[in-house]
Amino acid sequence: MNILIAFTVVLLIMAVGDIVSLKTKAYIPSVFVSALIFIIGFWTILPKNLMEIGGFSMPLIKLSIYLILVHMGTLMSVKELLAQWKVVLIAFAGIMGVVAMAMTVGYLLFGKNLVVVATPPLTGGIVASIMMSEAATAKGLESLAILAIIIYIMQGFAGYPLTAIMLKKEGKRLLKEFRSNRNLKTGEDKSQRNKKSKLKIFPELKEKYKTTYVLLTKMGFVALLSVGFAQITHEFISRYVICLIFGVIAAEIGFLERKPLNASGSFGFMMTVIMAFVFAQLAKSTPQMLVKLLVPLFGIIVLGVLGMWIFSIVVGKILNVSKEMAFAVSLTALYGFPPNYILTDEASTALAQNKEEKEFLMDIMLPQILVGGFTTVTIVSVILAGIFIKFL
Repeated sequence: MNILIAFTVVLLIMAVGDIVSLKTKAYIPSVFVSALIFIIGFWTILPKNLMEIGGFSMPLIKLSIYLILVHMGTLMSVKELLAQWKVVLIAFAGIMGVVAMAMTVGYLLFGKNLVVVATPPLTGGIVASIMMSEAATAKGLESLAILAIIIYIMQGFAGYPLTAIMLKKEGKRLLKEFRSNRNLKTGEDKSQRNKKSKLKIFPELKEKYKTTYVLLTKMGFVALLSVGFAQITHEFISRYVICLIFGVIAAEIGFLERKPLNASGSFGFMMTVIMAFVFAQLAKSTPQMLVKLLVPLFGIIVLGVLGMWIFSIVVGKILNVSKEMAFAVSLTALYGFPPNYILTDEASTALAQNKEEKEFLMDIMLPQILVGGFTTVTIVSVILAGIFIKFL
C-alpha cells in the first residue's frame, strides 16, 4: 500500500462517517461510524500503520493539535471564558461521579487494582491511560496495563452517541427559544463580539495582508510562545491548555484574527490530521483483548457513565444548567478534543435551518463543550492518574 492508497482509504472511511451522520441527522455521529469501520478494518484487512503510510506523521499531528488549539482559543473572548465557571464545576462533578461509582460498586464487583487502573483513563485521554498502563506494568499487572489502553480506545463508543443525543435535545430547546425571539442571546453575543476588545493593542491587519502564510505564521508564533511558557513552568498547566488560553489572549489583544485557520483555508485539513491520530489508536486493540476484558471493560464504563449522569445533573440543576447540557459537558471526559468539536458541529448543522441558526447554536454550545473537555481530559484526569498510581 502506497501513500496515495492509504490516504484515500483513511479519507474514504471518514467520508462514510460524514454521510451516515448527515443521513441520520447526527443521531449516529460520524466519529462513531468511522471508529467502528476502522476497528473492524484493523482486525481484518487494514495495516496497523495505515495512518503513518498515508502521511499522517507524528510531527504533523502535533503541529496540527497546537494550531487547532490556538484557533479554538480565538473563538472565545476573555469574558466568555470566565463565564464558563459553571461548566468547570459540572465537569468536575462528572469526574467525581465516575470516581464515586468506581470506588464503591466497581470496587465490590471487580476488585481494587482493576478500578484503580481503570478509573483515570475513563475520566480523560491518552496521557492518563499511559500513566496507569505504565504503573500497572511496573507492578506486573499486564492484563490491567492493556485494560488502561483499551478503555481509552473504547470509551468513545459510549460517549459519542450519548453526547450526540444530548446535544440534539439541547439544540432543539435553544432553537425553539431563538425562533420565538430572534434577538435571544446570539444578538447580545454578536454585539459584544463585534465591539473592540478593551485589551486590543495591535491594529487590525489589512485584508490584502491576510494571506495563508501570514495567518499561519502568526499562529505558529503564538503556539511557540504557548509551548515555551509551558516548558518554563514545567507543565504545571498542560501545554495544550496554555495553547487555548494564549489563543484567547492573542485574539483579545488583536494579534490574531478570529477563526484564523478558517481564514487561511487550513482548518479542514488540520482537523483531518487530528482525527487520523485519534482513529490510529484503534489499531492497538485486538479481538482477543476485548474478549478477555469485555466484562470489566463494559462494567466500568457503564458505572462511570451512570456516575457522570447523576452527579452532573444534580450540580447542573443547582447551577441552573439544563440536564442535557450538563450531561453532555461531563461526557466530554470520554473522548475530549477534537471529537467534542465535531459532535457539536454535527448537531448544530443537523438542527439549523440556516447559517444564522447554526452560528447561534455553536456560539452557545461549543464554548461549554470545549471548556468541559479541557477540564476533564487535559487537567483533572492527569491529576487523578497521579493520585491513583499511589494506590496500586
